[in-house]
Amino acid sequence: MNRPNRFPLLLACIAASTTLVAADAPAKPASAKICTTCHTTAPDNLRGHFDNLALKNNSFQLKIDERTEVLRFDKATVKVVTPEPAADVDAALKSIARGHEVRVQFTERDGVKTAVAVFAKPPVKLAAHETVTLDEIQKLVAMGPEKGKYFLFDSRPTPRFLEGAIPTAVNLPFPAFDKNADKLPADKQALVIFYCSGKTCNMSPGSLAKAKKLGYTNAKVFIDGMPAWTKKNYGVLSPAALKTAFVDTSTPLVILDARPTAEASKGFIKGAVAADPAKLADLLKTFPAPKLKPPIVVVDETGGASAKAVAAELIKAGYGGVNLLSGGFKAWQTAALPVETGTLAAKASFVPKPRPGAISPAEFAKVAELAPAERGAVILDVRNPDETKNGTIKGALTIPEPQLLARLAELPKGAKILCHCSTGIRAELAYHLLKEKGFEVRFLPTEITIIDTGDFTID
Repeated sequence: MNRPNRFPLLLACIAASTTLVAADAPAKPASAKICTTCHTTAPDNLRGHFDNLALKNNSFQLKIDERTEVLRFDKATVKVVTPEPAADVDAALKSIARGHEVRVQFTERDGVKTAVAVFAKPPVKLAAHETVTLDEIQKLVAMGPEKGKYFLFDSRPTPRFLEGAIPTAVNLPFPAFDKNADKLPADKQALVIFYCSGKTCNMSPGSLAKAKKLGYTNAKVFIDGMPAWTKKNYGVLSPAALKTAFVDTSTPLVILDARPTAEASKGFIKGAVAADPAKLADLLKTFPAPKLKPPIVVVDETGGASAKAVAAELIKAGYGGVNLLSGGFKAWQTAALPVETGTLAAKASFVPKPRPGAISPAEFAKVAELAPAERGAVILDVRNPDETKNGTIKGALTIPEPQLLARLAELPKGAKILCHCSTGIRAELAYHLLKEKGFEVRFLPTEITIIDTGDFTID
């Protein structure tokens, strides 16, 4: 009896199954969520926020929400477009601040993405009569909505609003504008002002356009937005916002309690530091450095003069991101939120949230000081040959970061990998490349100096 040949059918089923699996695999987003609010992204393009730049390796990182893309570039051919002209490619890329929104056009070969063009988002352009200045906003806020006869709307997404906003502002997120248009005043001739995340942000101009379509004749934009406001003024957040944006997410911050010590000791927000306005100069001597950009929330009994005085001094000292707790500690209590008793901290401390994949200097040193056979991990030095010739950690594997993808076979399978370079930037690039390939990897995020004996110091 002849049996039918089922082998071709089997191959067809396997092929169909493979195709189905591939089709079901979720595609990586080409744009950060905030970018999709105003833009669409063409094939072979990425939109996100500019991150670490490694000029030694002709590489940079692009943050797309929770993931990171590593892109190469050829200085001879890459096109870099920035708001201000630059002398050369290096200067143009260095002028793009970390976190600035960019669009990258790229080619891909053997899993390596190479940037063909980098476009830094330019400032939004509006007619002069459609904008208000920082000075004008400050005067209006000082008067208040009733006396100043204005309505101020924060066009940023709600999570950003909860982290701090301009006093008297109401959150009307641009992405949800149409659903929340009832927040606008009934009087369409009223002064309506929108703001968002600064000169390059399209959300407040987008809100302006929508308001005009609804018939508002006196709508304007504070185009410099929240970044300009926080350089010279404090913001505000509610007790619920403080809990949602910081406490619930374990986001590091500094809470300063400006009430008299005897009063504050009866009840305060967990982690609060005593901040007597008369002794603030002493507190500032040991305060976290402004370059760390610590979020700061100042509390008094009702959000009044004491808190404002402390906030004003912090801003003069160069701190941004200073907020008052609306309604003060009394509002925190009224909201039935957790309260501590006892002695408040006398010194403010702040440790920024570590970048994903980072290993602390102390933990890295503890491993690196062991004999190679006792480490339980591979130390991977991703510096260039002109650097490693002057010294490497004993037993370290050296692979320059640009060569990493081509030399993956040299990495022991299943091993834990600790990457380092000289500053942490290229080590982080290596971390993202290896993590993408399934390796168990971490990186040293700071400077390390290694001498020819293999001894090292970490800054």
